[in-house]
Amino acid sequence: MDNRFKVNVLSATSSPQRLIWASAHQCVCEGSLEGVTLPSEVDAGVYLVKHLLAGNRGHFSPLEAPQISFNIIGFPHSTMQQFRTHRVGVHFSVQSFRYTGQWVIDVANGVREVEDVFYLRPIGDYTDRQGKKYRYRETQRTEDIQFCLLASKMYANRIMDGFSEEHARSIIPFDIRQNWVMSANPRSLMHILDLRAKSDAQLECQWLSSLLMQHFHQWCPAIAQWYRENRLSKARLSP
Repeated sequence: MDNRFKVNVLSATSSPQRLIWASAHQCVCEGSLEGVTLPSEVDAGVYLVKHLLAGNRGHFSPLEAPQISFNIIGFPHSTMQQFRTHRVGVHFSVQSFRYTGQWVIDVANGVREVEDVFYLRPIGDYTDRQGKKYRYRETQRTEDIQFCLLASKMYANRIMDGFSEEHARSIIPFDIRQNWVMSANPRSLMHILDLRAKSDAQLECQWLSSLLMQHFHQWCPAIAQWYRENRLSKARLSP
């Protein structure tokens, strides 16, 4: 995985499994939650797996109560597009190239490395969507780096000529790195992972999914563990 790829948690509901338990309990209890003693985070997780998730019961609505927000850093534009396509219940605030492009100019001026700004896949063997195998060679990757450098210089020249960033960006290579904020609840997070962690998903989407899973496991350990064992990479779309 590219060492420039990062996922940081910006904000997360504390004790999320207790909140889900409370939401589920309110569905079936006669009174309000006022005065109800909530279980521990661990006990709540055990309850949720047993009563909401195990056996494909599909009672997912209480999982929408807590929320987590990620800062996703350094992934290529194509990865953002693939994730944002299936945004049911997921919030995205994506870095725009309409207002800023200094880092592209920095590439042109030798202040930044090409790969600090543009993503290129590692040299190696790949398979296309029809199953055809091919190899991405070192010579081809070197050519691609030079192309990104040339495009950066053209971009810098357009800016010097007075072009706006939103006009000059049209010549930027497709997989410029892009940062975004993504917020989800456990239900919507599992839904997007169902789509993007599967084995035929875009490679970089699979890598992003693995980083999201790490944070998911730290945040909602019982639910994430159940998901890892029962749904991860199996393309079973969550309701």
